[in-house]
Amino acid sequence: MPEGDSVWKLARQLDRKLLGRTVVRTDLRVPRLATRDLTGRTVVEHATYGKHLLTRFSAPDAATDGPPVTLHSHLKMDGEWSVTGPGKVLPRRLMADVRLVLGLDSGATAWGLRLHDLDLAATTDEARWIGHLGPDPLREDWDPAEAVRRLRAQPAVPFVSALLDQTKVCGLGNLWVNELAFILGVSPWTPIGDVDLDKLVHRAARVLHHSATVPGAYQTTTGLGQRGENHWVSGRAARPCLRCGTKVQMVPELPNDPANRRTWWCPHCQPGPGPEARVPDRRLR
Repeated sequence: MPEGDSVWKLARQLDRKLLGRTVVRTDLRVPRLATRDLTGRTVVEHATYGKHLLTRFSAPDAATDGPPVTLHSHLKMDGEWSVTGPGKVLPRRLMADVRLVLGLDSGATAWGLRLHDLDLAATTDEARWIGHLGPDPLREDWDPAEAVRRLRAQPAVPFVSALLDQTKVCGLGNLWVNELAFILGVSPWTPIGDVDLDKLVHRAARVLHHSATVPGAYQTTTGLGQRGENHWVSGRAARPCLRCGTKVQMVPELPNDPANRRTWWCPHCQPGPGPEARVPDRRLR
């Protein structure tokens, strides 16, 4: 599922195929960008901030004016990028989902499918998309002390809701939030102020970085490669806990409430408040 490690790995894949290439054809298929043109610009970087992908382009060639620009995209649950080689196109059945097409001087073509929050602005204006976000463990400017400070500022917020709030720590999605609660041995609804936050932030950064950078480790939390056993609790409702054998429980999400997503937990390994302690939080919508 797309989380901060997913987007970081995507950025590295795009680097290998697009970095240093010049755009020779632009087709942005969202109304507000339909007249914008990236032709003549070179792809200089794929930066990530949490679940946000920032594709940075050079200024245009010397014959035209304009600053370096950034194309912002968000995968949410279903977005994806694809790159085809010279003379190749996507299957016809996918064309209705295409939101951008970039033809490159290498002959390759980059396609963005079902991309969300697609936008284009001067690179100096990227704060409009990411300025509100908390520290990101996968960035060089990762600041664990600031992450702890932000989490501690609202100590009564349940563990899962606090970590899903991207303004506190950026890049942790529902999979990692559920798995971290199990790894730390706390109920998903333990008040975040009751958790050892230094330990939590350190562990969160370590698992996200391991998932993103170690071959074969992507979103595997147990160290087991077998299907159905690569997560401690996520996706394992009604199955025995891999540690104690107790049946893993699941509670569905609260409708239209991103602070209360589908949650899995082992009642034995994760003592504490149950789902009755959930607090609807509309600030994250």
